[in-house]
Amino acid sequence: MADVTLISGSTLGSAEYVAEHIAGLLEQQGFTTEILHGPEWEELSPQGLWLIITSTHGAGELPDNLQPLFEQMAADRPSLSGVKYGGIGSGSREYDTPCGAIEEGDRQMIALGAARIGEILKIDITQHEIPEDPAEEWAKKWIGLIKS
Repeated sequence: MADVTLISGSTLGSAEYVAEHIAGLLEQQGFTTEILHGPEWEELSPQGLWLIITSTHGAGELPDNLQPLFEQMAADRPSLSGVKYGGIGSGSREYDTPCGAIEEGDRQMIALGAARIGEILKIDITQHEIPEDPAEEWAKKWIGLIKS
């Protein structure tokens, strides 16, 4: 099992790029990683360290490739008390709910008993043409938190 499971959801691929970039940073720090783009529940372990990276689709929704996972977790209500996690979301401030997907994912993770490490990063894509840049700065701090 990997030290950190990166779960990405994206419509156009930006969250996948961020996940791959952060995985590289984690590996440089000695962690093993597994990247799952739009996974199904059966691919996950209800324990360990997760990093959820998602773009926001439509009016604040999870992207189509991540929505089924969160719908299944909402329906089945598995205990995630063995999961610690972090989250990175992206969206545009031009919409009412620019990072609604990660906010919804965060609420659901907490409701299922997972423990968040650090603060959620919300990237406004109108301010950051390359979302990997703010994600990298956030990840350096997050890696410090998970190492301690």
